[in-house]
Parts: sequence; C-alpha cells; structure tokens
Amino acid sequence: MGRLTPVSRADAPPAIQEVYSAVFGDRDPVADPGTDTGSRGDWWTTMALSPDLLATLTAQFGAFNSAARELPEQLREIAIVRAGFVTESQFVYSQHSKVARAVGLSKAEVEAISAWASSEDLSREQRAVLAYVDELVLQNGRVQDPTFDALRAFLSDTAILELTIVAASYHLHAMVSRALRLEFDDVGERIVELPAPAGFQESDLLALLRGD
Repeated sequence: MGRLTPVSRADAPPAIQEVYSAVFGDRDPVADPGTDTGSRGDWWTTMALSPDLLATLTAQFGAFNSAARELPEQLREIAIVRAGFVTESQFVYSQHSKVARAVGLSKAEVEAISAWASSEDLSREQRAVLAYVDELVLQNGRVQDPTFDALRAFLSDTAILELTIVAASYHLHAMVSRALRLEFDDVGERIVELPAPAGFQESDLLALLRGD
C-alpha cells in the first residue's frame, strides 16, 4: 500500500462514504481494495484523509470534463497522458491512455504520445499541444514564444487557459501519486547501487579510473 494510512469505510465521514459507494460499491476499499479499472483504489482512500480536499479534487475532475470547456476533450487527454508520461507516473499515464481512447483517439495516436516528436501519427494541432505541455511541465512553465504561437494557431485564449490548468494539474497529480506511492506508482527507488561480484575491491575500480 501507499505511504500514508488510508481511511476505511468505518472511519469515513458520511460524505466520504458516499464517494466510496460510487467508486467501490458496498465494499470497504481498505480491507477489500480494487476498482473496475484495475487499480487498487488507494488514491481515493488516501485523499479521504482530508475530505474537503478530496471534494475539491473530484469537483476539479468534473470541471475539466464539463461540456462548458472550449478545449476539445481529445486534446485534453493528450495533454494529461503526456503530463503523466514526462512526470513518470504510471498511474496517470495508464489511466488516461484508456480515457484518451474512450474519447475517440486511436490506439496509434495514444501510443505515439510517448515519442511524439518522431511520430507521423499525430496532427499538427496535436503536436502543438504536446510541445506546449512539454515546455510547461519539463521547463516549469518556461514556454517559448514560437511554441506558444504554434499553439495559438489552433486554440482560442480560453482553450489555452484550460489546457494550461489541466496539464499543470495533472503534473501535480502525477507528482503526488509518485511521492505517496499510490496506485500503479507504488514502486521502490530504481536508481540504487548494485552489489559487485565476490572478490571485487573498490580500490581496483579507482585504480582503473585513474589509469593506474
């Protein structure tokens, strides 16, 4: 499980129990974890530690998916998948790859997001969105004028605002998921020292590097 203590159904206030019923049915998601999408569901049970924040986040999901948005839903999902990929969140990337196909993106388009710069399966509009998301996330909001101008050729000011908030928000979700080791991001540190063979002397490696 994740790094924080999840909230069981018995310990959850009424508002959280309603959320649990919607996501998990009648089960206690701590004692009997799992969602229909194949994840453990501990994002929900961890966020339940702060019920008002969970309510805020679920309201945010509804706002992002509202019919009032000018940003096309396919571009929204391309941005979220890319934000998850570059932040190295298996949870965000995996879940929203499914959503991306559900809103009409092809299997080839979704698979192309990870290496979009060398792909021929994405349109100029999609590539403009991906370039923007890369600079937004990887350069901490330092978006270059040519990148912004390319995006503006396709999207209105309102749609660009929505795209920016969505991508930045899912960058946050990806970081939180990794930091707290939630869902598919419950993985140990990968960059660790590996043991050397028996008989290895550290001084031998130092001598090799020095050219002794």
